[in-house]
Amino acid sequence: MSSVPTGLDLYSRTADDAAAAVIARYSTSFGIATRLLGPRPRPHVRNVYALVRVADEIVDGPAHDAGLSPERERAVLDGLEADVREAIETGFSANLVVHAFARTARECGIGDDLIAPFFSSMRTDIDTAAHDDISHDAYVYGSAEVVGLMCLQVFLNAGMSAPARPAADLIDGARRLGAAFQDVNFLRDLADDADRLGRDYLDGAADDERRTAVLDRIDADLAAAAAVIPTLPPDCRAAVTAAHDLFAELSRRLRASPADAPRVRVPDGVKAALAARALIGRSPKGSRS
Repeated sequence: MSSVPTGLDLYSRTADDAAAAVIARYSTSFGIATRLLGPRPRPHVRNVYALVRVADEIVDGPAHDAGLSPERERAVLDGLEADVREAIETGFSANLVVHAFARTARECGIGDDLIAPFFSSMRTDIDTAAHDDISHDAYVYGSAEVVGLMCLQVFLNAGMSAPARPAADLIDGARRLGAAFQDVNFLRDLADDADRLGRDYLDGAADDERRTAVLDRIDADLAAAAAVIPTLPPDCRAAVTAAHDLFAELSRRLRASPADAPRVRVPDGVKAALAARALIGRSPKGSRS
């Protein structure tokens, strides 16, 4: 009997491959981290990332470059959200990235409580140029914290007979890790967000005092996440540790650089060392375990 996939199985595997290609094109750092995941959660995390990236690209430039008006961008984003909901209900989408995400959502218990706030934050990018503390927190919840919660659903539920709700400490850790990732990227991209997109997510973080306060919040969030990473399933810990430590290194470099410095990066050799450290089972930096 042939083991070559056919029908829906072939289509779903092709959808997973399409999601993996999105990661390979858009994020070398995230690609490195996902390679440290075990085979059980790895394709599902890629599927989550691919959908997030496609939605983000609708509001972050490519759609505008193609000539879409803000109204049309909103319509495209609304259509993508509707496609996601329909695919989760039916188990199929003609959009390969949506199909891959829906398969993951159905298996891992990613529901509308996470999907709706994500798309709400993406819509905010179409018509909101500047954020205060309240709107920043709402935006970060939808754009980053719920993505961490989606990944947490994968870590705990991929391959299981039925999805279970994570413990409260894991939920808090996933949210705070996602928030730290987002704020680090906001600080790295201050100039680009202002010049190219006309956005200010951090309410004047170019000011030294304000910037220091943001970095203090990032480090506190990273420390809280580090405390719970060792309680994740074993086939997820190295990947999450590597991602955590990469952003901890970015935070350290941001703190040592002026606000108007070129975009802060971590050299490839340092990234490889952080990945190797995680792979041999070292605890996240800042963890007491």
